[in-house]
Amino acid sequence: MVKTQVQIPDHLFKEAKRIAAESEISFAHVVRMGLEMVLTARPAGRQPASQWRVPKGKNMGLPLVAEQHWTELAHED
Repeated sequence: MVKTQVQIPDHLFKEAKRIAAESEISFAHVVRMGLEMVLTARPAGRQPASQWRVPKGKNMGLPLVAEQHWTELAHED
């Protein structure tokens, strides 16, 4: 395990300490869990957002309702 030092804004530090106390875990464990969540959301090899393109559409067949009725049906209760 690597030991490191980071600067954390006061409000984040206080909230992380609160979570640690409420959960009866260490502050370090809260920080590790937070990093794990970020790494899960941003896996390695992910393309930058600037390279994202709209996916190609799929043919889903004919509409079940005529286009002129779409607005009316969308506002039904």
